[in-house]
Amino acid sequence: MKLALVWTQIKWALYPLSKLPSIQCLLCKVQDSFTLIAGPCSAESREQVLSAASGLQNAGISYFRSGIWKPRTRPGAFEGVGHTGLPWLQEVQSTFGMKVCVEVAQPRHVDAALKAGIDMVWIGARTTANPFQVQELADCLRGVNIPVAVKNPTQPDLALWSGACERLSGAGVRQLSAVHRGFTVHGQKKYRNVPLWQIPIDFRTEHPEIPLLNDPSHITGKRDMVPDVAQMALDLGFDGLMVEVHPTPESAWTDAAQQVTPGRFIDIMKGLESKIQGNGKGREGLSTLRAEIDMIDEGLVDLLVRRMGISEEIGRYKKSHGMTILQIARWNQILEQSKSAGAEQGLPTGFVEEVFKAIHQASIAAQQNVSRDKN
Repeated sequence: MKLALVWTQIKWALYPLSKLPSIQCLLCKVQDSFTLIAGPCSAESREQVLSAASGLQNAGISYFRSGIWKPRTRPGAFEGVGHTGLPWLQEVQSTFGMKVCVEVAQPRHVDAALKAGIDMVWIGARTTANPFQVQELADCLRGVNIPVAVKNPTQPDLALWSGACERLSGAGVRQLSAVHRGFTVHGQKKYRNVPLWQIPIDFRTEHPEIPLLNDPSHITGKRDMVPDVAQMALDLGFDGLMVEVHPTPESAWTDAAQQVTPGRFIDIMKGLESKIQGNGKGREGLSTLRAEIDMIDEGLVDLLVRRMGISEEIGRYKKSHGMTILQIARWNQILEQSKSAGAEQGLPTGFVEEVFKAIHQASIAAQQNVSRDKN
């Protein structure tokens, strides 16, 4: 299982440059077809919802989001205020002239949202992972002219994500979009949900007609990282962003660490605009190439961390069984296999040998540390 996951990550990292979409100017996209969705993770009270909307009324957002039905991973967590929150969103519509959207997970959610005049709905990651649930929602939305966004499933499964969109499209949903919110990968510490950028790129290749949005809040799980992930999404030509915004994030009932204030949200958007404008048309290709390099480097670091962890485990095994740290036959086997595999892909054997010698030396040092540890 672990080997399959590592291979999948390597495959996603080493992707043809020609399939990467070109970057566009954010200002042009906002004026044209860029979708900007922002609002609290959860609707907590009328006052909280209206305060968030007030802070965003001049931010140029396409939709104000707020979760009132919250599918949770484990029982006992806050699952939303339910129907109680619909009048609050209606007040956002009437007071601020904003379009509003909510997450739906069951047909009764769809019925209630439509009756309340909600402008857009999205299907969350946990729901997308269940084809039966998606089909029930698709049947409920049949013949309804309302925008529907589909978040990727929690697990890194492109077919499952595509299948959800295809079920909705088959039911006649024409205003369909997809939202990349990252994936659950065991043992990963940097992100709450690993972006695995290659999956949304593959999704776009399969479904070029479906607008692709990015949710940096759920990917990062940390508000300080939101700008960097949002910028990466823009560099890769995403068609929109969905960002969680709360008037007082520290006191939020759900996902407090990843939400930003309305003021900070506006600053982030301004920062993204200036970065995109600064690139200029002549540097679009360079930005795309650099974005791919960043993705690959990030994947390499993650793989090296995992490899070093396994090396330490091997060091503990050798220590407990009285074995020497350097197993020369094993090292020669690794080196020859790596050089051969590299040569088949056009890599110079000298380069491959230098890289793996550096890795091997670091592994020996890690095992030496384990050997010296008296615990």
